[in-house]
Amino acid sequence: MIKQLPARQRIRRLLVLLVFLSFPITMNYLSPYVSLYGSMNGIISASLVMFALMFISSLFLGRLWCGWLCPGSAMGDIAEPINRKPVNIHRIGWIKWVVWSIWIGMVIWMAITAGGYKSVNLLLLTEKGIAVDIPEKFFMYYLVLALFFGLAFLVGKRAGCHTICWMSPFMILGRKLRNLFAWPSLRLKANPDACTDCQTCTRGCPMSLDVNGMVKLNKMENSDCILCGTCIDSCNQKVIRYAFSSGK
Repeated sequence: MIKQLPARQRIRRLLVLLVFLSFPITMNYLSPYVSLYGSMNGIISASLVMFALMFISSLFLGRLWCGWLCPGSAMGDIAEPINRKPVNIHRIGWIKWVVWSIWIGMVIWMAITAGGYKSVNLLLLTEKGIAVDIPEKFFMYYLVLALFFGLAFLVGKRAGCHTICWMSPFMILGRKLRNLFAWPSLRLKANPDACTDCQTCTRGCPMSLDVNGMVKLNKMENSDCILCGTCIDSCNQKVIRYAFSSGK
């Protein structure tokens, strides 16, 4: 008998699947290239606005976007049965910061060279409202898929999220700012006394986190946590829960 996923995880996976299926429509709204092209021409693009909104949302919701609304999350869910190997976050996590820093540096430099932003065009390079509207654009679409799926297949669980994701640093920085001031936000809380050390939470974590160790230390805050709730829903002892509260 096939064990059914908990209701919340079925809803989450349905959401990310729908987001993934709509990715040919929305890709430009999440594109680092469109932001760069817009900056080169002094134009604020939809993707630049989206990245700003991700940062703002992370001040109160952490990386909830990554777990519930990101196309990359669906790619991770699809690829995981093929390679469930946890990745060494400390060994590969720095790569995304190199990628992000180079890209952001170029965006800033292009904006300065263009004399600053002079206009807003939320349909920049997406005049018909659909990102992949001609055959040539499928090359970029399949390149993104190949990178995320390829890394997951070859390296391990959500390796693309840890190495090449250009969106996660915005939310990581936002979360660090939130932690500095400790205002109320969505977070995980745990009851270490109820933990039986079954390790189910660690084995099931899609981001390869040592959730069991976090529970034991009663330190559930982690910049790589995407608040997907997998650890909450897989724990038979109900050790972990969502909370909207202050603290670190």
